[in-house]
Parts: sequence; C-alpha cells; structure tokens
Amino acid sequence: MSRSTTSGPSQRMLRVGEQVRHALSETLQRGEIIDPVIENSVVSVSEVRMSPDLKIATAFVSPLGAGDDNAVVEALNRHAKFIRGRVSGALRQMKYMPEFRFRLDTSFDNFAKINELLKSPEVARDLGDGKNSDKDEE
Repeated sequence: MSRSTTSGPSQRMLRVGEQVRHALSETLQRGEIIDPVIENSVVSVSEVRMSPDLKIATAFVSPLGAGDDNAVVEALNRHAKFIRGRVSGALRQMKYMPEFRFRLDTSFDNFAKINELLKSPEVARDLGDGKNSDKDEE
C-alpha cells in the first residue's frame, strides 16, 4: 500500500515534534546560549515540524522583547549545533538527533491581520446587510 504524499504529517512526526519542542523550550529557558542577542530576549517556541525521516527539526520561534526578530533567528541558527548537543540529553530515545533549523513564526501576525480585516467597516457593513436580508425574508 502506498501512502499519499499530500497528506499532513504523520502521528509519529507530530509526537516527536512536540517532544523536541518541549526539550528545546527547556534548553532556551535555562539561558545556556552565550549570545547577547539571545540573552536580551525571551524566545517562545510555538511549533516544531519534523521531516518525514525525523532528521530535520524546523522550529518556529517568536522572540519577545527583541528589537530585531530576524537577528534572534539568525543567532539561533548560528548556535544550532550547540543547541543540538544540549537538547540531546532530553531526546535520548531518538535514533538520530535532528538537525535544528529556526524560522520566525509569523502566524500571530497573520491572525492579527485577519482579525483587523474582520473588524473593518466594509466587512461589518457586509455582515450587517446579510443580517438585514434574513430579517426581511421572515
């Protein structure tokens, strides 16, 4: 039986991604990375997506309190091998320790844009017209 390649991540990928996210969050919380850019900000790990072979972990992070979010992500990518070594203790059960890649999490920005659009006068007017037409039919 062949599996569809267009389906979402497998249950295993999701479970391992969540384990890696917890281990990564704990490592970042301890403040073991000596880098002024990372030390001056709090880094929230919102999601970790694993590759199908579980050898690459893409961590989506949101730096809080940093002036330049991209600088924090670049610093994390520079220290990816160090972080990999620190996380390895918490992920002993894995056959291969994944390579870390850090990306800026823009999902919160997207949520804010959608929320702003929904509150716009044009959408409110359209929603209001839809309610009035329902009342007219009764």
